[in-house]
Amino acid sequence: MEIKIVEDKKHNLVLDVKGISHGFCNALVKELWADSKTKSAGYHVDHPLVGVPRILFESEGDAKSSLLDAIKRLQKKVTAFDKEFQKVM
Repeated sequence: MEIKIVEDKKHNLVLDVKGISHGFCNALVKELWADSKTKSAGYHVDHPLVGVPRILFESEGDAKSSLLDAIKRLQKKVTAFDKEFQKVM
C-alpha cells in the first residue's frame, strides 16, 4: 500500500492510496460517515484497470484526527469479525 497526500488542510483531506480495493475504500468511507462531524466522504477511481483510488474527506473537526479515529473503529470491527469467524472454523 502506498499513500500520497494530495491535499492536507485542517478540515479536508485528499489521499491517493495505491494498492487497495473498492472493498477497503467502501468500508473506510462508511466508517467516516459514522462520525457526526463528517461533512463529506467518498472515493473514486479514474480508470478501473490502472486508476488509483482517491479518497476525499471533509470534516467539521480536524480531518486527520477523524480519519485516524475511523481507522481505529474499522480495525476493531475487523478484529471482532476475525474472532467470531475463528469460532466457527
